[in-house]
Amino acid sequence: MGKTTGFLEYARTDAPDRPPEERVWDWNEFHQSLPSEERARQGGRCMDCGTPFCQAGIAWQGQVLGCPLHNLIPEWNDMVYTGNYTHALERLLKTNNFPEFTGRVCPAPCEDACLCGLGGRAVTIRDNERAIIEQAFARRALSRPRPSRSSDKKVAVVGSGPAGLAAADQLNHRGHWVTVVERLPRPGGLLTYGIPNMKLPKDVVFRRIEQMTDEGVSFVTGLDAADPATAQRLLAEYDAVILCCGAWRPRPLGLEDQGVSGICYGIDFLKAAVERKVFGLDPAVPTAAGLHVVVIGTGDTASDCVATALRQGCASITQLVRRPREDYLDAQGNLPLSYAHEEALALTGRDPRRFSSQVQSLETDGEGALTGLITSQGDRLPCQLLIGATGFAGCEENVCRAFGVQVRDTVCTPPGRCSTNVEKVFAAGDMRRGQSLVVWAIAEGRAAAAEVDAYLNGYTSLVAPGL
Repeated sequence: MGKTTGFLEYARTDAPDRPPEERVWDWNEFHQSLPSEERARQGGRCMDCGTPFCQAGIAWQGQVLGCPLHNLIPEWNDMVYTGNYTHALERLLKTNNFPEFTGRVCPAPCEDACLCGLGGRAVTIRDNERAIIEQAFARRALSRPRPSRSSDKKVAVVGSGPAGLAAADQLNHRGHWVTVVERLPRPGGLLTYGIPNMKLPKDVVFRRIEQMTDEGVSFVTGLDAADPATAQRLLAEYDAVILCCGAWRPRPLGLEDQGVSGICYGIDFLKAAVERKVFGLDPAVPTAAGLHVVVIGTGDTASDCVATALRQGCASITQLVRRPREDYLDAQGNLPLSYAHEEALALTGRDPRRFSSQVQSLETDGEGALTGLITSQGDRLPCQLLIGATGFAGCEENVCRAFGVQVRDTVCTPPGRCSTNVEKVFAAGDMRRGQSLVVWAIAEGRAAAAEVDAYLNGYTSLVAPGL
């Protein structure tokens, strides 16, 4: 423990965000960094608890306390305080393959479990994590060569989201030859196509992909493993296959929308925005520019849709939330604002959310184009683009059928395992677990890698998080 009384002497200082009235006009990252001196103080606030629940990752009364990756948080917080970023990086990478992702988009369950928060405010664990990895990239300290001896085993990872990347990274550094297969034109999965650039810049994702390529992982894009011929070829040519295709199947909206244009799902809207802004494409899903937009749902995807529609120049934005406002109040009775709600307030002067409200019916013009909707409260909202962000119903079943694995909403695996009913085929991430967090996807990828390594070698030295 670097500063015995640090938690008493230093107040929590969050890394600043760019002002919402400024950032809403561009797609640049809005979260900024603290000066190194202040960052050291934030590391010094860690109490080095006798029982550090921040890193526990244990289930208690239906919830998980702390980090699912079991990050060695008190250790690298101490090293942040003393300025020893080299050792901080070593401890961080022992449990987390991609701190640059979790340091940006993880909701930080570690901070919810921080004992410092019982009598004040939790330690800035997520910001400290991001500072460690960004400092490492800045000084080019991340190269990890493959082992000098290869296992000569070949592993195909289907899907290049956080679970697939974590599994590939782990197995590559165990000496296996790893190929990541991705059906989309660019690797990264949800990281590339499902999270807006202002939250997770795409150069951060591509930087990691390039790093993994330099270290020996092969990436094949534009190849759809849902094709039975492709699936059979992978089974024939590789010693193990890990399915990490996510849970992209959206939950139906339950509306009478047959023949109505102007309705899309949140993940399709966000993917199209990335394709349009980052890759210069012209996807079929429309932009929100000049349109009256209504987003159904709450949570991160809904907020991302609100923020994206604002940046595209929508005429108006409304977010319909089914549950009452009281359900979202914090312990002090305040209504928390996401980054998107802050931006809507700055731009329009109002919170875009309407609570206890659902869509009752749709209105269209003579050609079937959406023009408005009637809410459950009986009033009419102008609406030319309706975005459903009400969660996901499970994984797409085409890949499962191609490989012959059993599936319900997600791939069927034994409890706490990643193996499927098909020999040498494993599953991980949202495809196995269901819709979850990036940090859980990384944990799933690491667990699958340990199981596959043991399957190929007869033993493993990889430590797997509990699933």
